[in-house]
Amino acid sequence: MTFDRRHFFRSAIALGTTVAAGSVFAQGSTAAATSNARIERIVVPFAAGGVQDILARSISNELGTALGQTVIVENRAGAGGTVGTGYVAKSPPDGNTMVLAAASHNIAGTLYTRLAYDPQKDFVPIAHIGTADYVLMIHADVPAKTVAEYIRHAKANPGKLNYATSGVGSATHLSMAYFNGLAGIDVVHIPLKATGEAINEVISGRAQAVIAASIGALAFANDARVRLIGVTSTQRSKYLPAVPTIAESGLPGYRFDSWFGLLGPASTPAASVTRINAAVATVLKDPAVLERLDKQGIKPQAMSSAEFGSLLAVDYKRMAEVVKASGATVD
Repeated sequence: MTFDRRHFFRSAIALGTTVAAGSVFAQGSTAAATSNARIERIVVPFAAGGVQDILARSISNELGTALGQTVIVENRAGAGGTVGTGYVAKSPPDGNTMVLAAASHNIAGTLYTRLAYDPQKDFVPIAHIGTADYVLMIHADVPAKTVAEYIRHAKANPGKLNYATSGVGSATHLSMAYFNGLAGIDVVHIPLKATGEAINEVISGRAQAVIAASIGALAFANDARVRLIGVTSTQRSKYLPAVPTIAESGLPGYRFDSWFGLLGPASTPAASVTRINAAVATVLKDPAVLERLDKQGIKPQAMSSAEFGSLLAVDYKRMAEVVKASGATVD
């Protein structure tokens, strides 16, 4: 499954997925803004309204308070998250600019044959925030109630079904491409600019399938227009306990989940990393923040920068295997 990059960008413009660099929102305490001229920026490399965007805005006020400075969230969407991520890679390593990254960060390292930055060498792990699982949603017109039935239907109709995602290189893309590769099915990819748009395409029937964050699909668990047929993690989701895992419902060995965390440019001072890491750990103890994260399906987990770095190294290798198994590349 090979994607032509020039064709993708032409399609992206047609779909309105150009860079949203102007989407900037100031957050944090007023006291911090008046007492400290420095501004901490969290760059979200996807459009407003997605999981990473909502997560960034869920912690930014409390993070600003913990740091004693203003925190702003800035959307720089485009090219599967690589535009905003590349921007942070080339930002001054002063501890004031971070990217809220997820599994798509490591995916990009293998998916893109030409990438303007190195996902491992050009970033320093600052703070892990949490993890989330995903669920496979199909339109009700698809004659399947289980993963096994969906795979049989797709095999009987090669190239006739499609799936929607939040863009090439996103977690919603690779989770489904990986699924298709393991299942041996030919399903057409429709890249959009946000997960919400992908879900709406399936609800409307213009697309037959999407793999989305479990919490984003929760509102449609009893919607007659769609079916939730499998979660991507190795265990059932507490948010969708009646939905089996994809592995138990028809595709043994399948697993896909995502971490969320803050990364800074390489050479960011250790003192800045330690300061922000401690602030995030404080934020992840705040009852109001924990309630917000729970509503988003995020399982919070603070860890040291070194622990987060170890997680990233392991995940990079795992995502390389996922990309290889999916057969997807972007030229």
